[in-house]
Amino acid sequence: MFFSFLADRYVAGTCPDPACKYVDARGDQCDKCGKLINAVELVEPKCQICRSTPQIRKSEHLFLDLPTLSPDVQSWFQNSSKTGHWTNTASAITEAWLKKGLEARCITRDLKWGTPVPLEGYTDKVFYVWFDAPIGYISITANYTDEWEKWWKQPDQVSLFQFMAKDNVPFHSVIFPACLLGTQDNYTVVNNLSGIDYLNYEDSKFSKSRGIGVFGDHA
Repeated sequence: MFFSFLADRYVAGTCPDPACKYVDARGDQCDKCGKLINAVELVEPKCQICRSTPQIRKSEHLFLDLPTLSPDVQSWFQNSSKTGHWTNTASAITEAWLKKGLEARCITRDLKWGTPVPLEGYTDKVFYVWFDAPIGYISITANYTDEWEKWWKQPDQVSLFQFMAKDNVPFHSVIFPACLLGTQDNYTVVNNLSGIDYLNYEDSKFSKSRGIGVFGDHA
């Protein structure tokens, strides 16, 4: 029997939030209510490849200790949201996360594609994309110039602006800032964050992956 772990987005089911219960939530996030979820929390989960019910298997992973970093994130957010420019949506989402209390989040996956984990005992795993991808903001700057620290390690001299749909706000307003603050290495953290609502098509979220919307190749 063939066995492999599924990527988060390859598992779909009903959102576990009683106030939502969206029937097509994915294994990492519900596109209707915006809740970040764990695939094992989905109600009646199905594999998006074969439509069968996935089996739950045990696997050891690395986690980001957000509870320990929470006081630093709280302090930074209170200052940044007052002195910078944050949309109401971005502030509300971040405040909701902090009010609920931060939980440890898994940052590794049992997949073949992605950035390999350079730690003994975990080299057969890769980093979760939303832990790995924001680091690209720094690495692409370093690839462009040897003076990248002028941008990323002089927070008093740099204002960082970021724009995104609201479903990506927690990764940029909580998780990535927590990683940077946790280094205690004086990194530049976002000062101005614009989180915008979804673009809707009829009564659903515009989605290329789901084929919802108007696309150029349909003209």
